[in-house]
Amino acid sequence: MLLDKLIGFFSSDLAIDLGTANTIVLVKGKGIEINEPSVVAVKQERTGEDAILAVGQEAKEMVGKTPGNIRAVRPMRDGVIADFDMTEKMIRYFIEKAHKRKSFIRPRIIVCVPYGLTQVERKAVRESALSAGAREVFLIEEPMAAAIGAGLPIKEPNGNLVVDIGGGTTEIGVVSLGGLVISKSIRVAGDKIDKAIMEYVKKKYNLLIGDKAAEDIKINIGTATTLRQELKMLVKGRDSVENLLTSIELTSEDAKDAMRDPIREIGEALMQVLEQMPPDLAGDIVENGVVLTGGGALIRNLDKYLSDIVRLPVFIADDPLLAVANGSGKALEEIDILQQLNNHR
Repeated sequence: MLLDKLIGFFSSDLAIDLGTANTIVLVKGKGIEINEPSVVAVKQERTGEDAILAVGQEAKEMVGKTPGNIRAVRPMRDGVIADFDMTEKMIRYFIEKAHKRKSFIRPRIIVCVPYGLTQVERKAVRESALSAGAREVFLIEEPMAAAIGAGLPIKEPNGNLVVDIGGGTTEIGVVSLGGLVISKSIRVAGDKIDKAIMEYVKKKYNLLIGDKAAEDIKINIGTATTLRQELKMLVKGRDSVENLLTSIELTSEDAKDAMRDPIREIGEALMQVLEQMPPDLAGDIVENGVVLTGGGALIRNLDKYLSDIVRLPVFIADDPLLAVANGSGKALEEIDILQQLNNHR
């Protein structure tokens, strides 16, 4: 017990929001130290081994632009580990960067995971963090972390509904008395919206664009409903018929049409959760409304779109991009939450 306390004193415990799009690392007592894309660039050596060239922002800038012997890998797909080895290397890199030195006393780590993970997937996340240098690993489900980060009173006997729209998954959770009463995770989120935009532009304009261009369209002119003042954006790509490089002007109405299906699926998932709601909690949700977190919460008029569907007030959390990460950081500070997580391992 004394040894554990001494180790805890000398090591900095970490919370990691291991996202499909971005990985955020918080150090206990210091806050966010790292917020970088979940991308690893690797070069294949003559021996056949993969050597790490870059991780994070530097690696993301290489996506779609690498020569044949270099690959830019996104080890997380749809909120789960798609490449165990690369995920381990990425976590190790971020742990070392957060500690600002190569050698360190192994930290305790909280890792955020989607609600719908299987036991096998949970084990993969835990083993990845342990292999990367963690002394002990706790998992916290994203809806709970999002609710904590959004400042909702999770310990009170009062239902609160949070919708976290990340890169790989949309997490919907009803929180009351410190636990998740109802949860749902769907693999429809930022990445699926980007892909829908790519397919729409190809189908309507015969223009081939990459992931980065689709994400830029979503951010710059994306909207869930028709805007009073239409937005426009010049988009560059390759004509799929003539194979020539060209550019077109896209409008926010184009973006709305492109994003329609994945956004509708998110609305349907929210309706399904509301349909499962016990009557007593339903009254709380009518009063408290729905809170949106995650990058998807920033899509123009998404709150209005969802509010029209469920006929409830929908609010965007303060700093929605960091809600899950901040919630994980608060869990680090509260030992009772850590113990509760430990009991569910």
